[in-house]
Amino acid sequence: MTSEDVPRDAPAAADPTELAQLELPEGRLAARTMAALLVVGGLMGSANLFVDGVLIAGAARWAYGATMVALLVLGVVFAVLGRVGPQHTFALVLVGDLVYLVVVLCIEDRLSYATPLMLLFPALVAGWFLELRQMCVHMVVIAAVCLGALWPSYDSGVGLGVQVVVSALTLNFASLTVFLLRWRVQRLLEATERLTRLDPLTGLFNRRYLVEQAPRIWRQARRDGTRVAAMVLDLDHFKRLNDQFGHAAGDQVLGSVARSLQATVRPADVLARTGGEELVVLGLVADAAEARQLAERLRRAVAAGRTADDHGVTASIGLAVTRPEDGEDAVAALWRLVDLADAAMYEAKRRGRDRVATAATPRTRAPRTEETSA
Repeated sequence: MTSEDVPRDAPAAADPTELAQLELPEGRLAARTMAALLVVGGLMGSANLFVDGVLIAGAARWAYGATMVALLVLGVVFAVLGRVGPQHTFALVLVGDLVYLVVVLCIEDRLSYATPLMLLFPALVAGWFLELRQMCVHMVVIAAVCLGALWPSYDSGVGLGVQVVVSALTLNFASLTVFLLRWRVQRLLEATERLTRLDPLTGLFNRRYLVEQAPRIWRQARRDGTRVAAMVLDLDHFKRLNDQFGHAAGDQVLGSVARSLQATVRPADVLARTGGEELVVLGLVADAAEARQLAERLRRAVAAGRTADDHGVTASIGLAVTRPEDGEDAVAALWRLVDLADAAMYEAKRRGRDRVATAATPRTRAPRTEETSA
């Protein structure tokens, strides 16, 4: 082990479950946003019921009041549910567009009390929560609603056309701007998330990713009845190479080793750099013999690799295999297995380096009935 390594009992990364609890899921955020907008819209719109001369008397006034009550009820419903899906959000955005049309038909002076800017709320919600195809539908609906709302207020077709185009373009531009901003933020978050799982020098996964994958690998091993193999690789005489040729040459060798191992490991295996010149490979195997064959392939791949300056190294590999048991903590079991492989790696170095050493079986137990039945 090198001085750069982190102790095995140190926390490798924050628990993804704990992180998820700190973050607000998209569905919950959409529900709360929708609930707030519906309630605020319903309360603000209800004010017109108490102002003389705003609403058309008779059935239109009753229809307007019923619409405001419906908005308040929907807001309370989504606040209680606390979660909505993408299709619910899409439907509510379209409802918001149509509610504006209902409001317009109930208002006496439409240009004064029901301008198309009232559609700004659903436009912003659409930009932040809808997918691209849903956004396109919403933008078409916005243009149609603006046309329907402004039609009775203009005698001139040219004036109507200009107002519809200006209103629809303004609202759709706002939606599109928010949509592009969200897309950019998502890309940056995804890139940042990837970087937290990658070693910057080699491009391999790091300890955090290794820990995150342990529960998945342990579940799959229990489900398939296979074993988990951990291989710890430590580059031989790497410090001597650094001292003789410089750290730049050492970095090139690490990059060459990483590429060789990436081309050798199986697609389902996890290859990670855990620190310094030490790497870990974690994968599923049928038995210890299969794990030994994989470790030998990795050893040969490292030995065959060369940099542009013809520098190369060999690797001592420690191998440990276990059969996961029900109820055990996957992360704790992972580091117990890696510790066994690490001890075997030191044994490989004592035997002369550039070889594979296998650790003793970490536990023994009686086979299950289905494992012995023919």
